[in-house]
Amino acid sequence: MTLNPNLTEPRASFVTHLECSMTGEHYPADQPRGLSSVGRPVIVRYDLAALKAALPRALVEARPTDLWRWRELLPVRDAANIVSLGEVETPLIPVPRSGGAKVLVKDEGRLPTGSFKARGLVMAVSMAKALGVTRIAIPTNGNAGAALAAYASRAGIETIVLCPDDTPEINVREIALQGARVYRVNGLIDDCGAIVAKGAAEGRWYDVSTLKEPYRIEGKKTMGLELAAQFGWELPDAIFYPTGGGTGLIGMWKAFAELEALGWIGAKRPKMFAVQASGCAPMVKAFEEGKEHAERWENAHTIASGIRVPRAVGDFLILRAVRESGGIAMAVDDPAIEAAVERCAREDGLLLCPEGGATLAAYHQARAQGLVSADDRVVLFNCATGLKYPMPDRSKTLDRHAAIDLAAL
Repeated sequence: MTLNPNLTEPRASFVTHLECSMTGEHYPADQPRGLSSVGRPVIVRYDLAALKAALPRALVEARPTDLWRWRELLPVRDAANIVSLGEVETPLIPVPRSGGAKVLVKDEGRLPTGSFKARGLVMAVSMAKALGVTRIAIPTNGNAGAALAAYASRAGIETIVLCPDDTPEINVREIALQGARVYRVNGLIDDCGAIVAKGAAEGRWYDVSTLKEPYRIEGKKTMGLELAAQFGWELPDAIFYPTGGGTGLIGMWKAFAELEALGWIGAKRPKMFAVQASGCAPMVKAFEEGKEHAERWENAHTIASGIRVPRAVGDFLILRAVRESGGIAMAVDDPAIEAAVERCAREDGLLLCPEGGATLAAYHQARAQGLVSADDRVVLFNCATGLKYPMPDRSKTLDRHAAIDLAAL
């Protein structure tokens, strides 16, 4: 695209303030902030009217397709504070055999540290750098800790990571190798989060737990911005999103509202499917019971460790987005997740992580229930590279010294 020479780059950021997601209470934008005064997530707000007047869509379309093409819709005011490892726009991969003719996988494993956690943590760390934070802590099931360790080390910020003691070994070692102090905790991620929160309350570090600071949502919302551009400014019919803390689902819903306010998309929204594992499905239970908040899920267990989140502080935001979209929260069991991962790898050559497998299993479940049709344009989120997860050994051996029946191979 040839850019109109009369178009000029607007100022870097249009942030006006922070806002409590429950009460609407305002807070200053340029100070470190955790939860609101009522203990709920804080949202970044922008002067969208000024942004609309200053930023033509054509200007964004003409830029390189990385995460930072959306910089006016992001909170980092000074580009010198960006702590980047090369956040690319992730591709939409067709999976016609294992999914369907109109099913696409947004493959987030192409991002730095191999997962979509890079989106949220690059924003959190860049803003922490801008705000003068020198020490950060996070609870993690694996990938968030890895992303934080990488970005914080690059920024020179001291990092403490707490993870459940059954976190995948590759994640634990990855976190440590990238410069964080990592501790295995005999509990689940919310138990780790409680320790992080206690240290933050004592002023020992800045807590970047899911939704407990304002900026991971802003990084994750770029998934929604990218989808809008990739679909030619008309959104898909349905999105299946693996939901633990739900930052990405909340972020995409926010992105769609901001894009409509800019006049870049219309009012149409995708049905949002919040996908959980049957062994840890607090959002599903709350959705089915018509509740606004979810109770803690006891004895949480699933092979999809990234969505093993017994309690989410943004539960009401997840449920609100799902209901407003006409979608549902749904659960799939571990055997269905494993089968979906294997089917996608064998039939379409795409290696999903377990959480990504959950979205493929959920899609087929939704098709069987008549919630989506074969004609719907559907996006499944594969939130991390499948290479980080254990795989079954299906190899056989050959003795090169013995007679080999080549036809049998």
